[in-house]
Amino acid sequence: MRNFRIEEDRAAGYTGYIDGTHKWGLPGIICPVCKATWSSISTAYPSVDLTPVESLADFEKARPEPADEYERLCELVRPLLPPGAVLEPGTSFGPIVGKAQGRFGQFVSPVPWILLVQREALEKLQAEGLRGLKGCRTDLRFRQRASPELLELELLPVGKVHPDCLPPTRKPPCARCGQNRIPLPDKLLLDASTLPNHLDLFRLEDYSTELICTERFVDACKRLGLGGVVFHPLTTRGHS
Repeated sequence: MRNFRIEEDRAAGYTGYIDGTHKWGLPGIICPVCKATWSSISTAYPSVDLTPVESLADFEKARPEPADEYERLCELVRPLLPPGAVLEPGTSFGPIVGKAQGRFGQFVSPVPWILLVQREALEKLQAEGLRGLKGCRTDLRFRQRASPELLELELLPVGKVHPDCLPPTRKPPCARCGQNRIPLPDKLLLDASTLPNHLDLFRLEDYSTELICTERFVDACKRLGLGGVVFHPLTTRGHS
């Protein structure tokens, strides 16, 4: 089964524009081991409702925190996560809140690491038997009468790049905070042994900005005529 990278179709002529952010988020981290201060911009679980969590204000403002405080906040939200979820500094939760306007395709990617879908298109894909497609509500205010119902697809972090596409001499991720200082390779090569057998749509675990789908997903989108994104084939390699 081949895998593909998903990107916005900038040549499609859609004018849709979204200005919004997820409702809640973990803070960034100030790591005492690697000395980095950082947060992720891409990992998000829009299905997770944090309203049962005490001190909800701790999740409403982006900021860095010392490692101990960051880890304390992780433990408050961990029981609410979907199976397979991974936390990292800056992880977002809840619906995207903001404004939207324009003409949208069936898929919408306001930033490269977020994928929205119109409800009717999602229902068609689910009827095709595609696996792991979970649409979550958004809280977008449209500046037009004819507005689509856009859902955010919750993409679990699964799969990694193959070591052969990484620099031969490299430092491992930080043991305390997981910071990976290796830039995204120019040419992605996926590690076959890490790819899921139960999902047709996911994001990479080690480079969470990258949205990946299976050939089954691509074929269904083409057959149904769903637009808004393009698919780039990726090479997969096993370990020798």
